[in-house]
Amino acid sequence: MALAITDANFEEIVLKSDKPVLLDFWAEWCGPCRMVAPFVEQIAEEFEGKAVVGKVDVDSNPGVAGRFGIRNIPTILFFKNGEIADKQVGAVPKATLVSKLEALL
Repeated sequence: MALAITDANFEEIVLKSDKPVLLDFWAEWCGPCRMVAPFVEQIAEEFEGKAVVGKVDVDSNPGVAGRFGIRNIPTILFFKNGEIADKQVGAVPKATLVSKLEALL
């Protein structure tokens, strides 16, 4: 299951992670976000122990969203060693997200 990333735990879970991180910025009211959500959950299970998969509710956590200039959702950021390594804006097939994450392993 994807971790709930908040303004409070972002630094500890994402920036200090020794594994690559897939971070899904989403909102309850966002249709394309609901399309991507099942893929994010599947990836969380498939990459358990190899990568961190998290979700940021932009309405509840404006600090993290603002820090990275998130204007469109879904936006998925990929982190490696605390730095943004890749980015995906909009709903895409699961294979696209998997290949971006695998490139960071």
